[in-house]
Amino acid sequence: MDDQELGFKAGDVIEVMDATNREWWWGRVTDGEGWFPANFVRLRVNQDEPTEDEAPRGCNGEAEDGGAEAQSSKDQMRTNVINEILSTERDYIKHLRDICEGYIRQCRKRADMFSEEQLRTIFGNIEDIYCCQKAFVKALEQKFNSERPHLSELGACFLEHQGDFQIYSEYCNNHPNACVELSRLTKLSKYVYFFEACRLLQKMIDISLDGFLLTPVQKICKYPLQLAELLKYTPPQHRDFKDVEAALHAMKNVAQLINERKRRLENIDKIAQWQSSIEDWEGEDLLVRSSELIYSGELTRVTQPQAKSQQRMFFLFDHQLIYCKKDLLRRDVLYYKGRLDMDGLEVVDLEDGKDRDLHVNIKNAFRLHCSISGDSHLLCAKKAEQKQRWLKAFSREREQVRLDQETGFSITEMQRKQAMLNANKQQATGKPKAVGRPCYLTRQKHPTLPISRPRQQVLVLAEPRRKPSTFWHSISRLAPFRK
Repeated sequence: MDDQELGFKAGDVIEVMDATNREWWWGRVTDGEGWFPANFVRLRVNQDEPTEDEAPRGCNGEAEDGGAEAQSSKDQMRTNVINEILSTERDYIKHLRDICEGYIRQCRKRADMFSEEQLRTIFGNIEDIYCCQKAFVKALEQKFNSERPHLSELGACFLEHQGDFQIYSEYCNNHPNACVELSRLTKLSKYVYFFEACRLLQKMIDISLDGFLLTPVQKICKYPLQLAELLKYTPPQHRDFKDVEAALHAMKNVAQLINERKRRLENIDKIAQWQSSIEDWEGEDLLVRSSELIYSGELTRVTQPQAKSQQRMFFLFDHQLIYCKKDLLRRDVLYYKGRLDMDGLEVVDLEDGKDRDLHVNIKNAFRLHCSISGDSHLLCAKKAEQKQRWLKAFSREREQVRLDQETGFSITEMQRKQAMLNANKQQATGKPKAVGRPCYLTRQKHPTLPISRPRQQVLVLAEPRRKPSTFWHSISRLAPFRK
């Protein structure tokens, strides 16, 4: 991140040149030298040499086993990993306590400098994380076998608390906002002096506040790596094996969930910009209920009572289906015509032939039926393949809604308002509607981040890789936006 910070990959061997600071060490790899967090590495253990955890030795150099068998090297390695997990958790708890007591408590005493909204932006939900982590480390210590550490059963602790780790999603998503707000405040000398006084009073190491606030982001990335290491030294017959295996899978899912939520929040600005480009928009903002474009395309809408056919562009978001009309002359301009609430609709696949309600011949059709009001909407695709893609998209939409309900994903009022504000600003300062293709719809494999955002604010979770965004895949194929 910084010029003097050392970059390395999992598996690299680092030569430690300065370890006088407990938190940050100076080391060397083939690519260069620099500072790195001490808790990101573990000491390389030579299994042929004695360690502190091994039995004491007599004057003749032989182990005094007292009739007990010497601990196997694999058990010793498992002991080392367990000790590392507990040690890093205790250090992490202290780190969170220092932030909550050293910074947040002091900031709340200065209402003239900080509002509650500012504190929420800077520190996010770190106090909630601190509360959950205290319960987690207590559970780990209860499962720790002090006499025979390699027999400790830590896997169950991760499984019991896996739901709690989802609160990191909110923190990771808020972290870029925290960095922006801190950057703004630290341009004023009184805030610089105040934050430095907080650090010195709490006797924290010499790192800026934004560096301390990065730690929870790094921590949630580290759990899958620690569990993978623990599983490596847990034999299949060990009582903890199945739980560690399940815990590794669970924590990977947590990382995947955080990645997915981050991707979704990155898309809300693009969705807000899309809405601002639609002419004659009516009703509530799209982001009030939706945050994901599932599918889009052109369909024929057959309406009552004269069975009139209308060509419309349909955009399926979670919870709602938006349909628009193309401009007759400027084909890249869309006019808002309405929306359907997907939460109350049933999708009915129709066979080719004569429709009994409208008495017209239909092909590649399906009906959206509302059981409460009795309303129905007949839609026809040009080809059978397109119809099948729509039917699958409706299934994906329901699955997305179900997953969001299970995981508690939602967009906050502040995030929605900020996205719409950004979109309106861009619309006001940018090109008029219908002049050129909007830059956010340009075909690209990976959306580029703004130049003004520092690299250290880009949150990257190690495992697993996220799937390509459905938004970019779908919206870049839309005919109305091609010249």
